[in-house]
Amino acid sequence: EIILKRVKEMANDITKDYAGRRPLFIAILNGSFMFASDLFKHLNIEAELCFIKLASYKGLKSSGNVVTSIGLEDDLFGKEVIIVEDIVDTGKTLHNFLPKLLHQQPRSMRIATLLHKSAATEFPLTLDYVGFDIPNKFVVGYGLDYDGLGRNFKEIYQLV
Repeated sequence: EIILKRVKEMANDITKDYAGRRPLFIAILNGSFMFASDLFKHLNIEAELCFIKLASYKGLKSSGNVVTSIGLEDDLFGKEVIIVEDIVDTGKTLHNFLPKLLHQQPRSMRIATLLHKSAATEFPLTLDYVGFDIPNKFVVGYGLDYDGLGRNFKEIYQLV
């Protein structure tokens, strides 16, 4: 209930900010699929949604490499783009990915993330819509996984 309430609040904020406009949401797979779905359901504006797969985790730790598995097919020139992330911790994934998007000259670019580990952030990013700031602990559920498992939990759990 707490997660969905916050997602609805974020959708309301985005709806207000983008009234009369038509943003393109780029959801980062695999983790953001539940968040993106719930967020998109509660928007009251025209909007487009596409997905891209980026990965940097193996087990509990970042591999240090950002791998793009599924490419972006939409042309971003002149579009208003909102990146949808499940979690931002070090910020390395987006730090490496954003220049590729900015190269396509979108009109604007914002980031919406369900979770932010501000204590773990190493690469500065502007996060425009943040659901929850959480401690620097490993979490699963609501789309987030541990080696592919746990994504289906409706709640978010901290691994100990």
